[in-house]
Amino acid sequence: MRWPGATARVLLALTAGAVLGLALAHWHPQAAATAAGIAQPIGRLWLSALQMTVVPLVLALVVLGVANASDAAASGRVARRAMLVFVAMLSLFAGYAALVAPALLSLVPRDPQLAATLQGSQAAVEAGAAPSLAQWIGGAIPSNAVMAAAQGAMLPLVVFALFFGFALTRVEAERRAQVIGLCHAVADTMIVIVRWVLLAAPLGVFALMLAVCAQAGLGVVGALAGYIVLQCGMYLGATALCYALVAVFAGRSPLAFAKAVLPVQVVAASTQSSLATLPAMLEAARDRLHLPRPVAALVLPMAVTLFRITSPVQYVVAAAFVAWAYGIELTAVQLAAGAALAVVISLGSIGLPGQVSFMATVMPVTQSMGLPVEPLGLLLAVDTIPDVFATTGNVTGDLAATAIVARRSTDAGDASTPPATD
Repeated sequence: MRWPGATARVLLALTAGAVLGLALAHWHPQAAATAAGIAQPIGRLWLSALQMTVVPLVLALVVLGVANASDAAASGRVARRAMLVFVAMLSLFAGYAALVAPALLSLVPRDPQLAATLQGSQAAVEAGAAPSLAQWIGGAIPSNAVMAAAQGAMLPLVVFALFFGFALTRVEAERRAQVIGLCHAVADTMIVIVRWVLLAAPLGVFALMLAVCAQAGLGVVGALAGYIVLQCGMYLGATALCYALVAVFAGRSPLAFAKAVLPVQVVAASTQSSLATLPAMLEAARDRLHLPRPVAALVLPMAVTLFRITSPVQYVVAAAFVAWAYGIELTAVQLAAGAALAVVISLGSIGLPGQVSFMATVMPVTQSMGLPVEPLGLLLAVDTIPDVFATTGNVTGDLAATAIVARRSTDAGDASTPPATD
């Protein structure tokens, strides 16, 4: 007998928790309250085990992301141009998510019982207090990096990691390699711990879903379904934006680009892997888009390694959903902080396994916006469902970025020959 995969087990646990919680709430309200009181600490314990790895993992990933970007940019003019395009596009899509997701969620009626259940502790309510602009600016650079790490203050911690990463690029190569090796070791160790904790994901998700459904009823199921639809719609919107970017910055017909990338999107949807789609992307760039081969051969592997347009969308949408569920009105400062952090973290998180990536990236963005993290365990369970749309958007973004870089390189006279190191 073959056991279900990890994702299937988590989804089964989510379903079982929902069914049992709803059944108890309907038939035995007193038993439902008792079951929720037992299950809630178990779910929170599992979330805390995941949360304890976030600070060291984020520090290591940001430093490694800066190092990888620096190494890539050092390989030549085309590579540097590609890095600028990647950062600009990631910033655009983070801003798109920060503007569109809260606007769409504001149109959806919120179940007051769901908010009351999630706001079960005063600490959770206080976590949503929005900082003023002066507080945000004053707190962006930590006066004590160790204290910021101890308090889980993600934005100042990431700012420190950025300073550390960029300063590390100016250190002697041998010593820099030692620090980068240490960061790799820390990140790998944290990922091992997260994988251990995720072995208990079915139990943690079951406990969280049981507790919430027993208290909030059917509203939580509808909310999670709405989250899935929102993520899929945002990914489709990001894919559509790529066609507009190609028209404006690459000087190509959006219709012709869409026809050229359609076979690549089919491969991406079937494999749900950008790396596995790389051969199809190279073929499309060469034979259908007629991009300069040296540019495509350099930029597409870089894009698969460093660039996913849906990553900041995922992080910001998840945080916006948490705010909506708690009835918290996000300010421009919170959205800007979350979007900026989403761009930085997305550059360092490429290559992480799906569920590991979710907790290591979405949790810091959510915390940086001053939001509670309790609902993230449930979002982790259902976030694999929109993955088809995410992978399709990522490969479309990879080819769009390559077309833009090719246009700029042709204008600068760099596309006819392989990029040389300056």
